[in-house]
Amino acid sequence: MVRPNKNQKIPNLQDAIKETAWKQIAELGAPTLSLRAIARELKITAPAIYNYFPDRDALVTALIIDAYTSFGNYQLTARDSVPENDLTEKLRVIGWAYRQWASEYPQRYQLIFGTPIPGYVGPLMEILPSAARSLSALVNVIDDLRIADKLQAGDYPAVKPGYEPQFDLWKKFAGDYDIFSLSVAMIIWSRVHGLVSLEIAGSLPPFGVDGAALYRYELDSIVKQFIKE
Repeated sequence: MVRPNKNQKIPNLQDAIKETAWKQIAELGAPTLSLRAIARELKITAPAIYNYFPDRDALVTALIIDAYTSFGNYQLTARDSVPENDLTEKLRVIGWAYRQWASEYPQRYQLIFGTPIPGYVGPLMEILPSAARSLSALVNVIDDLRIADKLQAGDYPAVKPGYEPQFDLWKKFAGDYDIFSLSVAMIIWSRVHGLVSLEIAGSLPPFGVDGAALYRYELDSIVKQFIKE
C-alpha cells in the first residue's frame, strides 16, 4: 500500500500557501481561514506551513501586505502611462485603476478594506509601508497639481492641531508630500472608496450591478471640484 506523501516537494511553497489561502477566502470567507485546511489542500503537514507562517495572523498579515502592494502597483502603472504634464488625465486613470483592481480582486479588496477578521489585529508598522504606498500615486498627482497652482481647494479645512504626526508617519512611507496635498488626497480617496465598496458589495441599486456610469460621474465631479481650468 502506497501512503500519501505528506511532505511532497512543492516549488515556491510560500506562494502556494498564499494562493491556497486566497482560494479559501474566495470560497468560504476570510474569517474561516485555517492553516490546517491549507495544509490538507496542499497535502503537506501543518508544521511545513509553520516554517513560513507561525500562525493564522502571520498569514493574514502577509496577504494584506501583498494585496496593498498589488493595489499600489496597479495605480502607479496607470499614473506612469500618462504624459507627465497631463495631471488631469493622470487623476482620472488612477481613479479608474482603483476601481478596476477592486473589481478584478474583490477578495483582496475586502481583506484590506472590508469587515475585520474576528480576533485579528494587524501590526501597524508592518502593514503601513505598503498601505501608504498604495495611495502614493494619488497623493503624488495632487501634490503636483498644488505645485503647478492647479489645485482648487482654497476653502479646504485645515488639519486639526495635534493630528500632524499621523501625516508625518504616512509621509515616511508614501513620500514627503505637503500635508495639504495629503489631506485633499484623503477626501478624494474616501469618495471613490465609498462607491467602489458599495459596488463590490452589490449595493448600488437603482444604478445596477455595474457602477461604471456612476463612478465616471463621480470622477468628473472630483476633477471639476479640485482642478483649475
